[in-house]
Amino acid sequence: MLQPLADALALPLLLLLVVQAPPLTGARPSPGPDYLQRGWLRLLAEGEGCAPCQPEECAAPRGCLAGLVRDPCDCCWECANIEGQLCDLDPSAHFYGRCGEQLECRLDAGGDLSRGEVPEPLCACRSQHPLCGSDGRTYAQICRLQEAARARPDANLTVAHPGPCESEPQIVLHPYDIWNVTGQDVIFGCEVFAYPMASIEWRKDGLEIQLPGDDPHISVQFRGGPQRFEVTGWLQIQAVRPSDEGTYRCLARNALGQVEAPASLTVLTPEQLNSTGIPPLPSLHLVPDEEVESEEGDDYY
Repeated sequence: MLQPLADALALPLLLLLVVQAPPLTGARPSPGPDYLQRGWLRLLAEGEGCAPCQPEECAAPRGCLAGLVRDPCDCCWECANIEGQLCDLDPSAHFYGRCGEQLECRLDAGGDLSRGEVPEPLCACRSQHPLCGSDGRTYAQICRLQEAARARPDANLTVAHPGPCESEPQIVLHPYDIWNVTGQDVIFGCEVFAYPMASIEWRKDGLEIQLPGDDPHISVQFRGGPQRFEVTGWLQIQAVRPSDEGTYRCLARNALGQVEAPASLTVLTPEQLNSTGIPPLPSLHLVPDEEVESEEGDDYY
């Protein structure tokens, strides 16, 4: 009876000895970059408090788009939090981390708090003024330019001047080629960035006649946005007919130049559609009172 019990206890004891056995002399070190190993050694040494500062054990932070900040023990450098990242409202706390250069920690009150959402502390740029970079791009604010400069250090990106860069229009959203059946409505859209602001015109084929002209079934609409220094234009054709088929051009111009983008319209009769076996496209309607929401997520606009 004792032998089976001894055998049952022998295996756990053997595994315990293996786990606790010291590493052999000359064993391979654990894989991974050396700076990461030094960082983990320091964290283990600190525990819940701060060990004496030994800079040689600090990990070397890399790819920090918002710059560097000191760690909770004020010893090592670490990556600062970028815009939109969670942060600690209390400067003495160090749970989410600290915001980087030109950033501050604020409560985000943009959510729908009426539905019980709790505002979160997020890093926000202190300045919301656009500026022109030395690369000729307009950045929403200084924080976005600094992120781009740190992401491309070889570019030597700097601030050329406050305010947006003056440039000829750039079509950021081209109109798409469309086909539809006679009697249906179609819409072409065109989104343009420029400073000074650009005007948008619509023309058909190679003609210089500006649409809609005196054609009652064609209408145009323009609206600023969705980003600052942008304008969006739409061309709507109601109840298309075969004579509407052709190439339509979105032409944008300001004092510095002009640019255009074409898109084609193909009109099929019901008989032609039936012969192809393709299901008809839904009719598109332009809602005059539709609100266009602004998006602030891009590095430049």
